[in-house]
Amino acid sequence: MISRELLGTAQIPGGEDELRLFRRGADFMVVLGRHELMSSRMSGSEEALAEMTLERLTGRDDLRLLIGGYGMGFTLRAALAALPGDAKVTVAELVPEIVEWARGPMAAMTGACLDDKRLFVDIADVGVLISEAEVYYDAILLDVDNGPDGLTRKSNNGLYSRKGLASAKTALKPGGILAIWSAGPDEKFKKALGDAGFIVDEVAVRARQNGKGAKHIIWFATKR
Repeated sequence: MISRELLGTAQIPGGEDELRLFRRGADFMVVLGRHELMSSRMSGSEEALAEMTLERLTGRDDLRLLIGGYGMGFTLRAALAALPGDAKVTVAELVPEIVEWARGPMAAMTGACLDDKRLFVDIADVGVLISEAEVYYDAILLDVDNGPDGLTRKSNNGLYSRKGLASAKTALKPGGILAIWSAGPDEKFKKALGDAGFIVDEVAVRARQNGKGAKHIIWFATKR
């Protein structure tokens, strides 16, 4: 059996634990404590987060997207592959080492996506960017925790609070979409999205590109 090789560590601003990047053979994984936050073996639902959001935005011009969390770039690369040349994408990544790893040990997987002319990478808290925007984004895609709770850091709970959902709604254009990835269902949060005034569509998506693996959840919350 191939053992895991530790390639790097990173402290999450405001977090209590550190991220660790491992490689096992050709596979990469980012681990927080006992939780495997992301893995290069499983990208299907992360890609679907972008693809299914953009399907819902068909026919809109001058698209502006905000992606919360670079991760391993699966959502970003899927978005860039589907977006027209005049689109604008901002990726908010709180941990600078995540981007350094993408350009370093994971460069073969990253490709040229971080140099795309449509992209701006902001080393920032996605919650701050959301709170500063008003009727600006066509879509906000969030994959910063394993669900609607602050796993990576407690302050992320604000993203999923009543105030956080109201801020996201304000930041979106009419008909815009708040899309949130989760490792599993959460009926309480689904109701909270509806209570915030969104039209909510919950979709279960397999973790792997081949349609296998665990079922993850994506909530597509459309601004009325």
